[in-house]
Amino acid sequence: MTPGEQAQSVLLLRLAGPLQSWGDRSAFNRRETSPEPTKSGIVGLLAAAEGRPRTAPIDDLAGLSLGIRIDRPGSLLRDYHTVSDYRGVPLLSAAVNAKGMQKPTSPAKHTHVTRRFYLQDAVFLAAVAGPQELITTLEHALHHPAFPLALGRRSCVPAQPLVLGPRSGSVEQALREEPWQAPRAVRERWGRTRGNPAHITLPATLDDPAGDDVRDDLPLSFDPKARAFTTRRIRHTYVDAPTGLTPDPDQPPAPSSGHDPFALLGW
Repeated sequence: MTPGEQAQSVLLLRLAGPLQSWGDRSAFNRRETSPEPTKSGIVGLLAAAEGRPRTAPIDDLAGLSLGIRIDRPGSLLRDYHTVSDYRGVPLLSAAVNAKGMQKPTSPAKHTHVTRRFYLQDAVFLAAVAGPQELITTLEHALHHPAFPLALGRRSCVPAQPLVLGPRSGSVEQALREEPWQAPRAVRERWGRTRGNPAHITLPATLDDPAGDDVRDDLPLSFDPKARAFTTRRIRHTYVDAPTGLTPDPDQPPAPSSGHDPFALLGW
């Protein structure tokens, strides 16, 4: 490390819970979810832990390097809603009149249909890298959050433990070395037919200026009157993570055939 250069550190987060929802294309009455956590969602989580208002600058948080490992993809849940006015009057539209009041729907509509999508029982490992001082501050804030923490949407409460602690090295190294975070029953069921191998190959997404893919989820501002996002470059890869299982000496490991798209599902 050269003089004046800040020491870097990696903070690992375990993102698990009954429901998660990481919106990246949501609009109006259809609220979708990305199959993995977005950078805007992670930055929002960190900002909430620190107690930053929506109008506060987030440049330092958006500048952190992010890596996501999919330990359990979960399944997609569609939550179907209908919305009506209990008084039986027509619903209001999103348009406003000259006085700033919402206009009634035309033609009159008495029921809105909304669809909200969630990930059920998913588990992700997020690695956030940046200056050691900032990482230490964020770790403390996540243990003592100023605002309630959520996995993308306020109704999605994270399970514990959320914070796995700081690590040295790079984001990709941290994702390779941290044990598989899927529930024990899932890991044991997966290992029973494979001889309890010591490692599992998991998909990961890493911030990479030279990456060959682009995500439009890098937040510039959470200000409700001036919300803004830009793009970031990412790289998709696979990492071999420790399973935490004890290899069965009476059952040799199943021969590897490369990437197994069904491995995470336990098939």
